[in-house]
Amino acid sequence: MEPAVKYRLIKTEKHTGARLGELITPHGTFPTPMFMPVGTQATVKAIAPEELDEMGAGVILANTYHLWLQPGEDLIKEAGGLHKFMNWQKPILTDSGGFQVFSLAENRNITEEGVKFKNPINGDRLFLSPEKAMQIENDLGPDIMMSLDECPPFFESYDYIKHSVERTSRWAERGLKAHQNPDWQALFGIVQGAGYEDLRRQSAQDLVSLDFPGYSIGGLSVGESKAEMNRVLDFTTPMLPTNKPRYLMGVGSPDSLIDGVMRGVDMFDCVLPTRIARNGTCMTSRGRLAVKNAKFARDFRPLDEKCDCYTCRHYSRAYIRHLFKADETFGLRLTSYHNLYFLLNLMRQIRQAIMDDSLLDFKQDFFEEYGYNLPNAKNF
Repeated sequence: MEPAVKYRLIKTEKHTGARLGELITPHGTFPTPMFMPVGTQATVKAIAPEELDEMGAGVILANTYHLWLQPGEDLIKEAGGLHKFMNWQKPILTDSGGFQVFSLAENRNITEEGVKFKNPINGDRLFLSPEKAMQIENDLGPDIMMSLDECPPFFESYDYIKHSVERTSRWAERGLKAHQNPDWQALFGIVQGAGYEDLRRQSAQDLVSLDFPGYSIGGLSVGESKAEMNRVLDFTTPMLPTNKPRYLMGVGSPDSLIDGVMRGVDMFDCVLPTRIARNGTCMTSRGRLAVKNAKFARDFRPLDEKCDCYTCRHYSRAYIRHLFKADETFGLRLTSYHNLYFLLNLMRQIRQAIMDDSLLDFKQDFFEEYGYNLPNAKNF
């Protein structure tokens, strides 16, 4: 059987491990490397699906855990699945719910069978197993689904991470067996192992042996330094098949996107652009801009003079600052639109740099203008 989601490698950048490719899904074919906006509750906060389409978004994410608790996967299945429910006709990716459950450290209990935890909404006792996660994701109906994994803290002991990796591999096999719709939904495995190279290798080998159509790199961007994350990516991405997509979970700062692409990653997601936008922080070509600051009260320039997004073409810093000070929700809509556009446009520029074999120069120039203090940017 052909996998529901396939990857086509177009070229590898001459000086790095960066890959230009295509992700082929039941809802269309999209260029990689890509940034995927996060729509936790079946909506990207403050942004309409038509606006996401307008700015060039491809895959967007929804959160299995939150949609399971509210409104419930049965209701979404009855509505015709997530695509119809949220009016998004391009691909959707759902996580397994595991990360959210494991973050409830004081209210959950991990066993070989799964995880028992307390529903934070009403206090009910709930149980999430690989089979239950698979049933929920099958009912939600996304194009890409994540296996249930354990996402331990990065700085746990070697023995703890070893046991966790082994359990994640067993859970991955159970989830794969429980998957009901492999012809139109792709299930990705998640490589864990914290900062231990041998455990990352064990995890990758276990999952590759199960022949998933794609692989995620989990357990990063959870408190470790950028240098530590890059070190792990340096030895982890080469462990994954070149003919399948590689997805780095939960990463969305511009520097980390560029560094991840250079290390062979194809897909990224993060709540960062919309989260900081709601606080009035904007990504620009010259670094972050806190638009609520008093110095912008009479600044009639756009957020970023190099940006051609809807926000920058129509509204000034002074106006957007006024909206925030007046507690008008239109302000956070404008900043959210801008930040998402900024990252999607950054990925377009990265793809062009890969095509031109100029990614190192692009990184150097971008870092210098953005304000990153990295004099050796070319020595990635």
